[in-house]
Amino acid sequence: MIQVRPSEQMRGLGVVQDGAPVLAEPARAFDLSAECEAAERVIEQLFSAMERIGQVHSFAKGMGIAAPQIGVARAAAVVQPPDPGSPAIVLLNPCITGRSSDGDEQYEGCLSFFDVRGLVPRPLWITVETTTLEGQLVTTTYERGLARLVHHEIDHLDGLLYTARMRTGIAPIPVEEYRQTGRAWAYEQ
Repeated sequence: MIQVRPSEQMRGLGVVQDGAPVLAEPARAFDLSAECEAAERVIEQLFSAMERIGQVHSFAKGMGIAAPQIGVARAAAVVQPPDPGSPAIVLLNPCITGRSSDGDEQYEGCLSFFDVRGLVPRPLWITVETTTLEGQLVTTTYERGLARLVHHEIDHLDGLLYTARMRTGIAPIPVEEYRQTGRAWAYEQ
């Protein structure tokens, strides 16, 4: 039986892989509400990609995907919280406007290089300003695992991969090694 590497599986599902220029460039913001239809089309494409990916891989800790990961250099991302039944979070032109000084390190994966997992430091909460399709600004604070997911996707829109946030001297580990840890995101109380 031929084993398909996780990154190749993601490539087959339409996820742009590490090394593609679109992943290293800041995404272009939408002029909302003028570009409402264009933003809606990109959001539709993101939900379609999430659905395809969700059919072949489960994400117990939630998942997200940013427009550059489907080859679209626009400032849109979608995050599906880990709680079943929770509505997806749509991020248009997101900007982090605040963050906690307290943080922690947890393993993250990325659909654009799914063969490894990396230990990434992130703040315990972030405040994010987004734009609605109608052009209104909305501010939301995300905490813990959800803050991590949202921050990861905003990094994609800024042309950053999580490896840029890892501490010097720490390298991603193969997914097979990560799976043996069997740990979900845990936070000190």
